[in-house]
Amino acid sequence: STDGGRNLSLDSIPMGLPMSDPSAWATAMNNLGMAPMGMTGQPLLPDFDPALGMMTGIPPINPMMPGLGIVPPPIPPDMPAVKEIIHCKSCTLFPPNPHLPPPATRERPPGCKTVFVGGLPENGTEQIIMEVFEQCGEVIAIRKSKKNFCHIRFAEEFMVDKALYLSGYRIRLGSSTDKKDTGRLHVDFAQARDDLYEWECRQRMLAREERHRRRLAEERFRPPSPPPVVHYSDHECSVVAEKLKDDTKFSEAIQTLLTWIERGEVNRRTANNFYSMIQSANSHIRRLVNEKAAHEKEMEEAKEKFKLALSGILVQFEQIVAVYHSASKQKAWDHFTKAQRKNISVWCKQAEEIRNIHNDELMGIRREEEMEMSDEEIEDPSEMKETEESALVSQVEALKEENDSLRWQLDAYRNEVELLKQEQGKASRDEDTTKEQQMKLLQQALQGMQKHLLKVQEEYKKREAELEKVKEDKLKVETLLENLKEQESSTSRVCACSQERECPVEKTLSNSPVKSEREVLLVGIISTFLHVHPFGASIEYICSYLQRLDSKICTAEVEVLMTRLQNTFRQELSGVGASLEKRWKFCGFDGLKMT
Repeated sequence: STDGGRNLSLDSIPMGLPMSDPSAWATAMNNLGMAPMGMTGQPLLPDFDPALGMMTGIPPINPMMPGLGIVPPPIPPDMPAVKEIIHCKSCTLFPPNPHLPPPATRERPPGCKTVFVGGLPENGTEQIIMEVFEQCGEVIAIRKSKKNFCHIRFAEEFMVDKALYLSGYRIRLGSSTDKKDTGRLHVDFAQARDDLYEWECRQRMLAREERHRRRLAEERFRPPSPPPVVHYSDHECSVVAEKLKDDTKFSEAIQTLLTWIERGEVNRRTANNFYSMIQSANSHIRRLVNEKAAHEKEMEEAKEKFKLALSGILVQFEQIVAVYHSASKQKAWDHFTKAQRKNISVWCKQAEEIRNIHNDELMGIRREEEMEMSDEEIEDPSEMKETEESALVSQVEALKEENDSLRWQLDAYRNEVELLKQEQGKASRDEDTTKEQQMKLLQQALQGMQKHLLKVQEEYKKREAELEKVKEDKLKVETLLENLKEQESSTSRVCACSQERECPVEKTLSNSPVKSEREVLLVGIISTFLHVHPFGASIEYICSYLQRLDSKICTAEVEVLMTRLQNTFRQELSGVGASLEKRWKFCGFDGLKMT
């Protein structure tokens, strides 16, 4: 058929993918505004004009065909997107209606390389999905679901845009018209953690590179920090003093000296050292003046050389201009062509301008020299004598300054020796004074200790007297207590005899198991408590109740009291084995009948 003749086989395409139309490549390049080029780089249409846009007579392109490694541009809304049929080995893709609106898509996630594909045929396999979507680019993974959809992850982001082009296509497996072999593809962006992680890693890497570039730029433009200045010490002072005498290290040493003075390192002890360093700095003035004179002399010599060289250059310029003028005469001028004459005249003008500039410069130099000479001529010979005398006077003053500086240095050394002697004397005096102060402090400490000991002894004596008084009082109290006990015992005997005579019934009470009023109260309270508990209660339960009333009651006392009253309380065992428990019950009513 005609379609079969127009479609290329898989073996005929180098990329291994089908192409619907041989001229589709040219159409694609034309739609993108690019010159149509073949797969081998040859121009397909020699009369292509990019300004024409869509060419007539050529069917529309398929952006998914092999070789088109770019993302198709967005189609204007006024121009309908025309898609064509895509033939694969196992299936065929039919384009959607061009008049329908484009399929809706979600917002593209950052770094998206994964697409969602829905509307797959029920009989679709991963091989068919790979066959359809490998045209968009390298497929890394396919995750297929049983519900006719899958997720496809590509190697690059631009391949996702190619896959979105297939959204809306109807797919048919082979030539079958069964419902399970057909479907309508819906391709959309998918949000995958791997894509987001790779995108974030890439963004972090770019941010690191940008920070590194900024840091390098800042370090490049940052001015170098000045070298640190050492702190003042006697050793550093001697080093700086030696550097001040050296011409090569003078600038570094003078900066250190300035910093020390500004920091306030000058005091009474270091004043002589600083004075000697300032004096060394002052001695460099004459050297600097001599260097300036030498440089001025060099400058004069350079001016002479420049003047001689400039005059030689002017002579050569005059010769060149003379050549141009002689060539401009009629004898030689007629033999040159128009172009040669034009060049010669231009060259002549340029040479004359340059010669005039150099001539003016040389004349200016000569004028300055003449003015200097005239100033020197105006001066009187008396002034010359005065200058000579002033030179001699300056030399004498310089010698005087040297003499004074040497004398000051000697004074400085003498002052240093005296300071050292004074410091040694002060150190010995300070040691003596410190020893005396220590002795005084020790004496004061001993006196304080003696006073403290005297106070402690006085307090000890007072305490002993108080203890003796307390012992005497204690003896008196003990004697009084013994007398009282004897009186109580005698009175108790008298009372007992009278009670035996008057109340013989109380003898029987004294022989009863209840010995005190407190025990009587306990018996009454326990009887009331057990009467409320007819099934009995353990001794711990009874004591917990009694301890609420009086915390001094103990379990042993209560148990002894209850065992004494056998007609009032009875102990029974209840339970079996490990659950065996002793319970006390009230049996006063039965005991009353028995007694």
